[in-house]
Amino acid sequence: MHGQSYKDVLEGPAPEGRLGEAISRLLAILASPEMARWRPRMVIAFLITLAAKGFAVSAPVAFGEGVNAVSRSLGEGGAGVAGFAAAGGLLVAYGLLRFASSGAPQLRDAIFAPVTNDAQRLTAVQGFAHVQSLSLGYHQTKRTGAVNRIIDRGANAVDFLLRFLVFNILPALVELALAACVAAVLYGWEFAAIIVVAVLAYALLTWSMTEWRVKLRRIMNEADTEVNARSVDVMANFETVKAFAAEERETRRFDDAKTRYAGAATNSQQSLAALNAVQAAIMNGGLLAVAVLGAWKALNGQLEVGDIAALTMMLMQVYQPLNILGWAYREIKQASVDLERLFQTLRLRPEIEDAPDAPDLKVSGGAVRFESVSFAHDGRSRSVDEVSFEIPAGAYVGLAGPSGAGKSTLLRLLFRFYDPDEGRVLIDGQNLADVTQSSLRRNLGLVPQEVVLFNDTLRNNILYGRPEADEAALWDAVDRAYLKTFVESLPDGLETRVGERGLKLSGGEKQRVGVARAILKDPPILILDEATSALDSETESEVQAALAEAARGRTTIAVAHRLSTIAKADLILVMEDGRLVEQGTHGELLSAGGRYESMWTRQVEAGEAEAV
Repeated sequence: MHGQSYKDVLEGPAPEGRLGEAISRLLAILASPEMARWRPRMVIAFLITLAAKGFAVSAPVAFGEGVNAVSRSLGEGGAGVAGFAAAGGLLVAYGLLRFASSGAPQLRDAIFAPVTNDAQRLTAVQGFAHVQSLSLGYHQTKRTGAVNRIIDRGANAVDFLLRFLVFNILPALVELALAACVAAVLYGWEFAAIIVVAVLAYALLTWSMTEWRVKLRRIMNEADTEVNARSVDVMANFETVKAFAAEERETRRFDDAKTRYAGAATNSQQSLAALNAVQAAIMNGGLLAVAVLGAWKALNGQLEVGDIAALTMMLMQVYQPLNILGWAYREIKQASVDLERLFQTLRLRPEIEDAPDAPDLKVSGGAVRFESVSFAHDGRSRSVDEVSFEIPAGAYVGLAGPSGAGKSTLLRLLFRFYDPDEGRVLIDGQNLADVTQSSLRRNLGLVPQEVVLFNDTLRNNILYGRPEADEAALWDAVDRAYLKTFVESLPDGLETRVGERGLKLSGGEKQRVGVARAILKDPPILILDEATSALDSETESEVQAALAEAARGRTTIAVAHRLSTIAKADLILVMEDGRLVEQGTHGELLSAGGRYESMWTRQVEAGEAEAV
């Protein structure tokens, strides 16, 4: 991860976001093979922009010459036909040049729109795909709202930098150079000096004040991110909020976050007002200097009246793109920060990566073996310690033990969400560290304690593990998961939407959807992670029947809180304090009088275990 932890990136201060780095990243995006098809449009759009600036500088000159033609005609005792024709032609040219200078950018935007939209799409998809590729540690650390903002702001930054750097800032510099040259050649070097000095003063003061404003803006954005993240957290867990009658408490916390944002936004807006006042003073000072010098030269016969009008209009034309310079500079700086934040995320490397040229896992029977596996995480000295066992292909194995014994850690090691610190995990003799993660997980099926569903239809949730399955296979899985009667009772059947995280379904219905998903995936190894512990007895018996159907003909590992659910297992593994303390059948473990026997006795006495 290049020295940065997941937490540093997600919760640390915003990066500096140097403009040069942002531009280089932007150029890298434009130079990527995916953008090659848009390069002719990029060139055409840039040439149109430069042409528009040429028209913009030429228009005041044409207007000034038109005024001069009128003035000369009047000075000669009246407007003759020739004088009128000359003046009219110049003023028509002025109108056409103005139209061209304002219309060309519209044509440019139409040509360039697919480029910016595709660049945004590629950036957002790259960020989204990379986040998906990161390891479990990242996804346990992340705040969903904050991560979404990083991706969205980074993609929007690409669009903003493209539009303002390529089509505003750079063309504005070209226009300034053209205007200074034209003013020096046609009207005198003094006017060119006034234009350049006024623009430089404007730019320098805007830069210095905007640097101060960027800091305020960064504070405001961090407050905005906190507001968004808190809102997403609460909305995603509204059921818990209601269950604890915490609406007022969460509203107060949201109000606190909003209050911090409001204060930061106020400071930002007030600083903007100060910046606008300074900019207006410089702009009007420059116009006044041009007007006074022009009037003096006109009185001395060095300029004509139209020349003063042309110079004034030219300076106003140069000022026009500068009107938004402070805002644009601040936003460009912020965009560079946003882009750097996204690329900072993209630089993160998964904690678990495939070995170079790793082959796919080839499952022949589904035998699982742990060899002296030790692993520690979350600051613990040992989560699992020297664990060794073997599960024959096709066996049904129970995994028991108190909370914190290491059961879930073993499952995560099997899924290779983590790599062991010591030892190996093998499937059919293949070390999981040597095969691709995608092939490993394609061969594993999971029914967790709480099945989390997407806010989509029942059909798409069941098909999630095997999207290409046909209708017959889908309904077979529904039937074998004891879900068919429920589905047929719904007006929309499999097209019924299940709501956010499946909240429209009961616990038992969600579990059976999870079982149907696992059956349809048809993996050689099935993991049942306390799949019925949250259900009532009647619902549990229905789901247990579905689970028994799902487990048929495949290696199955069932983590159990209720020991009655694994009493018929071919093998039961008992974990305690990260170590494997017992293993055997239900009868063997009861006879041994060890940890399992005491757990069973306690559950029987509590009425939580059934006679087998």
